[in-house]
Amino acid sequence: MTATDDVSPEFAAATSTAQRVTINGNELAVEVLGPEGAPVILTHHGAPGLGSRAEPRASFGRLADEYRVIVFDARGSGASEGSGTFSHEQWAADLDALREWAGAERVAIAGGSYGGFMAMEYAVRYPERVAAVVLRDTSPDHGNAHLARDNALASDRVTVDMEKFDRIDQGRVRDDDDLRDCWREILPLYDFVYDPDAVERKVAATPYRYEAHNYAFSVNLPAYDLKPQLPGITAPTLVTVGRTDWITPVSCSQTITELIPDARLVVFERSGHSPQIEEAEEWTRVVRNFLHETYPPAPAAGPTTAAGRA
Repeated sequence: MTATDDVSPEFAAATSTAQRVTINGNELAVEVLGPEGAPVILTHHGAPGLGSRAEPRASFGRLADEYRVIVFDARGSGASEGSGTFSHEQWAADLDALREWAGAERVAIAGGSYGGFMAMEYAVRYPERVAAVVLRDTSPDHGNAHLARDNALASDRVTVDMEKFDRIDQGRVRDDDDLRDCWREILPLYDFVYDPDAVERKVAATPYRYEAHNYAFSVNLPAYDLKPQLPGITAPTLVTVGRTDWITPVSCSQTITELIPDARLVVFERSGHSPQIEEAEEWTRVVRNFLHETYPPAPAAGPTTAAGRA
C-alpha cells in the first residue's frame, strides 16, 4: 500500500511529496517517477473531487523502473488548485500542457475509471501525441450510470440509501461533509471482497473536493459519449477490467474494445473496480507486457528518481 499502511491508494489522499507546477494558470501537485530519458507514461486519476495521484502512483509507479511516469492531482482534486472550469476540455488541455512541461513529444496515456474517460478524451483530442493507451475499469459513455444504479439496487452486501446515491451520482452534494456521507454509502460496492472496516478507512483517507465532483457529474457526464470518436484512435490500446466491477461493468470495456481498432481486452476474474490493487501482480504483468510490445522502454536507462524537472 502506498497512501498509508492500511488504506488502499485507490481512494486516498497522496502522502508523498509533490512539486507545485503551474499548468494553464492553475497550480497542480505533480510527481515524476522513473529514469530521465525513458518513454513517458502520463496518467490521470479517477473520481474527480475524490481521487488523487496516490492511485496511479501506486499502480503505474510499478513501471517506473523502465518508464518515466507522471502522476498528478487534477485541477480541483487532491492537493491541486481548483480555479477555472472542470470540463473535459480543460482537463485534457492540462494533460497536454503537462506533456509539454515534461518535454515529451509522445506519451502512453493511462487512466482508470474517470481517469479512463480522460485518457480516451486525450487520445481523441490529441491523437498525434499518443503512442499507446492503457485503460482500466472505465466506460465510453454515460451509459454505465443506469447499470451502476441497477447494480447498487441489487447488491446483497448493503442496502444503499438511494437518495444519497442519486445525489452523488447526479452531482448534487452540498459540501465536502455531504460528499463524505454519500461516498460512505456507495464504497461497500467497489471491492471484490467486502470489508466494512476497510470501507471506513477509505472514507477517512479520501480527499474531498465537492465542487469538482459536482461539476463532473452534473455538467460533464450527462453529455459524455465518445463512442463516435473511438474508431479514430489508432494508437495501440489495452483495456483492463475487474469481472465484478459494479460501476463500469465489463460490458462497458467490451464496447470500448469493439470500437477502437485492434484494442485488446483483459478481464480480471477476482477483481471488482480495482484489479490494479486486487490482482496487482498479474495486472502489472499484463500492462508491462503490453507496453513492452507497443511502447518499449529505452535500453540502459539511468537510475530511477522520484523527482521531475524543476
